[in-house]
Amino acid sequence: MSPSSVVMLPYAPSSVAVARQCLSSDLQEWGVYETAINDAVLVVSELLSNALRHAHPLPSGQVKVSWRWTDGHVEVAVSDGGATTEPRAGRASLSALGGRGLGIVEYLAERWGVRHEGEMTTVWAVVTALNAVGGGRMPVPEPAGRERV
Repeated sequence: MSPSSVVMLPYAPSSVAVARQCLSSDLQEWGVYETAINDAVLVVSELLSNALRHAHPLPSGQVKVSWRWTDGHVEVAVSDGGATTEPRAGRASLSALGGRGLGIVEYLAERWGVRHEGEMTTVWAVVTALNAVGGGRMPVPEPAGRERV
């Protein structure tokens, strides 16, 4: 069985930091290598920030953030109450202050998409968590100044 987590968070900007911390802690505990953790955390940040900026909360007044690690991939998802427009990656001008979130997701994720389930919209992304050379998990490096015994 693949490890997974679901958290319900307030529809508030402070939830982004909470989601990042929870995701990072779980992925570290599950043995996902650091580069993949960083990518997944950035992706969930962008998805959640977009939900807070462009969508409505779920009927509970919250957003749902979930993740699972399976077959060398981390899938993250953010579910909200939907919006009047469909999430899509755009091309922001150089001087624009925003508009790059889904472009970042598109760059970091192997794939991403949108699911609609009744009044709930879920934007999901899959981040590769494999060592590109060996096809397995990358070993966790030893902290500087310590030797393996």
